Amino acid sequence: MIAYVDGKLAYKDPAQAILDVQGIGYEIRISLATYAKLPAEEEKIKLYTYQHIKEDGQTLYGFLDPNEKALFMLLISVSGIGPGTGIVMVSSMSVGEIRQAIVSEDVRAIQSIKGVGPKTAQRVILELKDKLRKDELLAKAGIDTVPLAKAHNTSRSEALAALVMLGFARAAAEKSLDQIQRKHGNDLTVEELIKFALKSG
Repeated sequence: MIAYVDGKLAYKDPAQAILDVQGIGYEIRISLATYAKLPAEEEKIKLYTYQHIKEDGQTLYGFLDPNEKALFMLLISVSGIGPGTGIVMVSSMSVGEIRQAIVSEDVRAIQSIKGVGPKTAQRVILELKDKLRKDELLAKAGIDTVPLAKAHNTSRSEALAALVMLGFARAAAEKSLDQIQRKHGNDLTVEELIKFALKSG
């Protein structure tokens, strides 16, 4: 298994990053929290990764923060939550927010995430609340969301591309973004647009 990838950031968008390691490009799915903290392209970075192997291929999921990877690994250990849903979950809420929702048994908060129904939300809480209470690694995670960089002109198109990669139908994603911008205005960042869409989806 590939535990981490250390290389030059060749490309980034809200759903993926490509790291150049000695001339080989690793395409890695990322969370919004990781995207918000990525440096400029061509900078060196290290992403802590989970390698998901299926019959039709392999996918790498990467995180700048090992605490975020640890939470992601816990989430996908729950029956009914695959890596795709796991990355949506850690993109919708911060590590601290998810941890707090699970420990406080806030089913509504977990259920507000796209792709997580009431039974799955209850299962997440049932299976993880005791683990998280004991987990010193995650106990240090803050409740505050990650500060997000502003990006104006291409916010909508980047958000649309990311939502399609996260499993939205293109037409549904466009409709959701229309509704969000009507309600909240056109000055939202890419990350804010995606978060609203994931909560409303």
